[in-house]
Amino acid sequence: MRYRDAGVDIRAANRAKTEIKDLVSQTYNARVLGGYGNFGGFFALDRLAKDAVLVSSMDGVGTKLKIAFSLNRHAGVAADLVYHSANDIAVHGARPLFFLDYLATGKIKPGVVTEIVGGLSKACREIGCALIGGETAQMPGFYAPNEYDLAGCIVGWVRRWDILDGRHIRRGDVILGLPSVGLHTNGYSLARKVLLEKARLRLSKRVPELGRTLGEELLAPHRCYLPVVQPLTKHGWLAALVHVTGGGITDNTPRVLPRHCTAEIRLGSWPVPPIFDLIARLGRVPQEEMLHTFNMGLGMLLIVPPRNLEKVKRSLERRKEKYWVVGRITRGKPEVRYVEEP
Repeated sequence: MRYRDAGVDIRAANRAKTEIKDLVSQTYNARVLGGYGNFGGFFALDRLAKDAVLVSSMDGVGTKLKIAFSLNRHAGVAADLVYHSANDIAVHGARPLFFLDYLATGKIKPGVVTEIVGGLSKACREIGCALIGGETAQMPGFYAPNEYDLAGCIVGWVRRWDILDGRHIRRGDVILGLPSVGLHTNGYSLARKVLLEKARLRLSKRVPELGRTLGEELLAPHRCYLPVVQPLTKHGWLAALVHVTGGGITDNTPRVLPRHCTAEIRLGSWPVPPIFDLIARLGRVPQEEMLHTFNMGLGMLLIVPPRNLEKVKRSLERRKEKYWVVGRITRGKPEVRYVEEP
């Protein structure tokens, strides 16, 4: 027998690697040492600040991949992975250096691999991040036909004294919310259960309240907030940032709150995109569960000391970035307390 008889096609893997070589190389910069195909990726840290601290994060795309499989569209979810990861380190004031990806599937299809790496490469170039390595694994019998899993690791850096970790949050700080463009990459298991299984909607169906097909809505990209927040962190105008991912505002905000500080969020102070209303209505999902699962239209929260509020607002307005004042920091336990907008 040959390896191919067990379901692993090395020739297909080599063909895919050849096709993606240029896509990966396009993300390289002067800090990347060596070429494509080494066992490890090399990245020089010289000329970084003496007080530089590396910041890393690892994540996946989750069951949003199921939508990509159904529609045979793969570049977008790959870009989502990069944007999500970049946001995770941006909240600490870090800028990206390099990215590593992991792609596992039952049978390698070079065209699909090329589309995925193309999405990774494009997103990495947009944020100035080198795609210096990765792994493509063939695992016959482990994944359903035409399916795969995708994960990635990002590494960035920040000066030690510029790290944002919530320690400077004080009572009276203002919470601003920046808009998401939908679910981003979180809550898809519940969304799919409600929309596709319970309500039996088709991905190709145009939904009037969404203004597009359900598939287009569910593949809407995960926003990258790096260009918006970098100028703010550079000037030291923020006390903290919150990337609203799995767990929603409810679980993510306490991750930056110090002792004796509560985040008071005013419901009704920002417009909730119609996709969330659709899920809540069709699935009869309680409001508490919605807030605990989805971003509800806010992909990033900015916690701003009052003395810097006008400067932050002007910076956002210069970039034509929408924002809403959605809450404030009050005295209490490190948790979120929701109040109704008067």
